[in-house]
Amino acid sequence: MSQPASEPSFRESVDQMFNRAVSLMDLSPGLEEKIRVCNATYTVRFGVRLRGEIKTFTGYRSVHSEHMEPVKGGIRFALGVNQDEVEALAALMTYKCALVEAPFGGSKGGLCIDPREYSAQEMELITRRFAYELIKRDLINPAQNVPAPDMGTGEREMAWIADQFKRMNTTDINGVACVTGKPTNAGGIQGRTEATGRGVQYALREFFRDAEGVKKAGMSGTLDGKTVIVQGLGNVGYHAAKFLSEEDGCTITGIIERDGALYDPNGLDVESLRAWLMKHGTIVGFSDSNLVEDGAKVLEEPCDILLPAALEGVINLSNAERVQAPLIIEAANGPVTVGADEILRRKGTVIIPDMYANAGGVTVSYFEWVKNLSHIRFGRMQRRQEEARHQLLLDELERLSTDKGLNWQLSPNFKEKYLRGADELELVRSGLDDTMRAAYSQMATVWHSRDDVDDLRTAAYLVAIEKVAASYQAKGL
Repeated sequence: MSQPASEPSFRESVDQMFNRAVSLMDLSPGLEEKIRVCNATYTVRFGVRLRGEIKTFTGYRSVHSEHMEPVKGGIRFALGVNQDEVEALAALMTYKCALVEAPFGGSKGGLCIDPREYSAQEMELITRRFAYELIKRDLINPAQNVPAPDMGTGEREMAWIADQFKRMNTTDINGVACVTGKPTNAGGIQGRTEATGRGVQYALREFFRDAEGVKKAGMSGTLDGKTVIVQGLGNVGYHAAKFLSEEDGCTITGIIERDGALYDPNGLDVESLRAWLMKHGTIVGFSDSNLVEDGAKVLEEPCDILLPAALEGVINLSNAERVQAPLIIEAANGPVTVGADEILRRKGTVIIPDMYANAGGVTVSYFEWVKNLSHIRFGRMQRRQEEARHQLLLDELERLSTDKGLNWQLSPNFKEKYLRGADELELVRSGLDDTMRAAYSQMATVWHSRDDVDDLRTAAYLVAIEKVAASYQAKGL
């Protein structure tokens, strides 16, 4: 899924999209430049003794904006990691955090490595050494720079990094807040693993509540019955596909992976395919009758919603004209290049942009960071008190029913649901839903009210840049 040579790089795409938005704003040239540029990037090359020899690895940690601190952003492990990519992702994190009102600046990190080439023990040695190099420069710190999982990393790596930080900062009571995305038994929060995919679901739900937006996409109705093609069945794509198919009545007609794709207009079994992929490491062999060897071609199949959830640049100048979906939601970072964006907008395709669509991860990471700093799980103080208050109300209703001979009967299902106080997972989902609704409302207001804004991406940039500018101005810049 490589993009044509004439295509701008990922970083150039981000800069061009930024420039398109600020051309519609009244910012001073100095402030515009301050927001656009990346503040700092640290490159580290370190050695680890593996298999009887020293292997040298290259990693990065980039800080795009410190208009708010700490800065926030994932760490990815992939062979394609480079400085330009990390800086582009850090910039997106700045705008993403501003859009969803997570109080962080933008950062990002990466390590040039293929995790599949190393055992778990070797990966722990490599991850801890990378973390050591960043921690000693305060590039991992609960008050300054807080990483999270990204491509190629997950709960396991975050637990190793948190433990490494605590070994190096034994008296820091808030040390566990140095990273987010940890396992729940190591300071994590319920709902973090599913968060980005769940955020994609909530983003789509909110879009389909926007009658004017749905009309602009040439669509109608609700999510129920819509056909979806998903590119990438990793953590984000899997959860998004699972929730949309199980809870919103969508039909997943296509799933694209690195070694091909499966396509069936009647729908695919997401759970079974995910189990096969986890066991065999490939989708090949799952259903030969539905296998498409050139997976990228499935991006061009007819569907209602196209959901790219893996790499950047998969929709580009080479295929944008043939993409048939009226609605694209960017579950990955930068899956639509700036050139493809131009073509798709001209065709009338509506794109729900990455800085909003995949903000579920950083939103729930924010909740985890708050939980770590408060040293108490969500719901612990109020859950039983809520249940007691609800019980009082039901007891009084039942007493009145008996005294007045009204013979009211509450359904057992209602009673059970009403009495149960919210646990941590329910509170996290509620907070994420509220965040996605509020952010979409701000974008949609700009989108629908300004004649010079004809797409959601520009609207998202305008909302985010305005907030970053206000933060810098409050600092006296």
